[in-house]
Amino acid sequence: MTLFRLDASVRTNGSYSREVADTVQAAWQAEHPDVPVIRRDLGVDPVPARAWMSLVGDPSTAEEREEAAALATSLADELVGADAYLFAVPLYNYGVPHHVKAWMDVILTDPRLGPSGDRPLAGRPAVLVVARGGGYGPGTPREGWDHATPYLKRIFADVLGLDLQVAEAELTLAGVNPAMAELRGLAEQSLRDAHEAAREHGRTIASRTGAAV
Repeated sequence: MTLFRLDASVRTNGSYSREVADTVQAAWQAEHPDVPVIRRDLGVDPVPARAWMSLVGDPSTAEEREEAAALATSLADELVGADAYLFAVPLYNYGVPHHVKAWMDVILTDPRLGPSGDRPLAGRPAVLVVARGGGYGPGTPREGWDHATPYLKRIFADVLGLDLQVAEAELTLAGVNPAMAELRGLAEQSLRDAHEAAREHGRTIASRTGAAV
């Protein structure tokens, strides 16, 4: 029994997505203290951008294609071998971080996980933590500018078949951006709400994982 955790923030300190994900993990480990956590940190160790091109395009060498195929198998094995999942992804420039997209593209080349695969992850519990520097909700000036969260939900829930819960923190730049000073109260409340949702979701996937063993 294992928890797979993926981080994507390029900041190892001061990252809100990592902070809220820590809350999910703590709630999960409170129920499973001796269970290992598989870590994949794309912000620190990104998947080579050329790997996907080597798999679906024309690689410069056969060795390059073999290396990319081995990487895809290894990344897919991490997911297939886990029982619960935690994905922490910040919003960058209104979209999915490129290193997350590179990871997605590579894992979906594995025949088990691609759109035509047998969906080995279907029904397994997962939490997606999203952190956004601004506000993108209904009625805000940038409503609809978050092009990452809908995509992530589509891949994790619809393509991979995970039973997905979401914890979201918005306005995370309010503390450092003077132009957002008047939004700091809302930002603090959003972060509190995200941590509360994270604790609840962590307990939920912990109970679901224990029931599946």
